[in-house]
Amino acid sequence: MTKTLGFLILFMLSFHGSNVMAEGILDKVAVQLGWSVFVADSPKMCFVTSAPIKTVNKRDNVVVSVNRGKIQLFVAYRPKDKTEGTVTFTGGYPFSEDRNVIMKIDTTTYEMGTNGEWAFPPNDDADKKIIAAMKNGSEAVVTALSMRGTVTKDTFSLLGFTAAFKEAKRRCSL
Repeated sequence: MTKTLGFLILFMLSFHGSNVMAEGILDKVAVQLGWSVFVADSPKMCFVTSAPIKTVNKRDNVVVSVNRGKIQLFVAYRPKDKTEGTVTFTGGYPFSEDRNVIMKIDTTTYEMGTNGEWAFPPNDDADKKIIAAMKNGSEAVVTALSMRGTVTKDTFSLLGFTAAFKEAKRRCSL
């Protein structure tokens, strides 16, 4: 996934709930359990996103309260890329530059590189594997380290992911 796509998605998510969304830059078109489907027309892109169902923040192995921005896991589908989608996670804070973000789907672990507040799989093949696991899995747990040394663990339900992803792909194939 390109950094540009991640920043484009962040830009669009920042307008969620604002008047700009109502003007058609980004439209929420469906909801499947905890997964929302969004469509943007220019460039044509569809994505599914979910917030965590559980978040735990620890510093020195002690649960702490921290301020974080939006925490989102999403998969974008752009027809012109001819891929099965790209996975992105934003934890609502700048990630440590020394450590990858770890995503565990059921019993399989995946590593994602970071850039600021964004985490991405390293290549298209990794995206495909993660998306396949998300379609078959029940939950995804994303563990990351902040620049301040806080370890965050965000749990996402994968119930509804497959239906939401199919809807996003259908809408971008029209």
